Amino acid sequence: MTPEALPPLIRRTDVAARTAHEVRQDEREAQRRTTVTLRVTLVTLVWLVSVSLSLGWGFTGAPGTSPDGAFTLAAVLVVLLPFVAAVIATRYGRVWLGGAYVVLTLAMVLPALLIARAS
Repeated sequence: MTPEALPPLIRRTDVAARTAHEVRQDEREAQRRTTVTLRVTLVTLVWLVSVSLSLGWGFTGAPGTSPDGAFTLAAVLVVLLPFVAAVIATRYGRVWLGGAYVVLTLAMVLPALLIARAS
């Protein structure tokens, strides 16, 4: 047989249809992105609400009581929760989102020190 008589080889790049494995892999990736986004959003909302409530509790405490606990809690949470969101994002492969939360964590160090001094 001559090489011209043989049928051309079908390569993987010549096939337009996706395999079932590729479809499942894309579905899992979409589900993973959604899960990470929801978890990071939950941590961000908890961060905003808890820091606001603890600062408000510290500033509007009853007369004669020490607001040190509320300010200390706010100072810890203002740094800790963005770091938790960064860990969640980077653990699941969302590196840019994790990097943004690392920058936010570093930016929150100065306000945390100011809050801790307020006590």
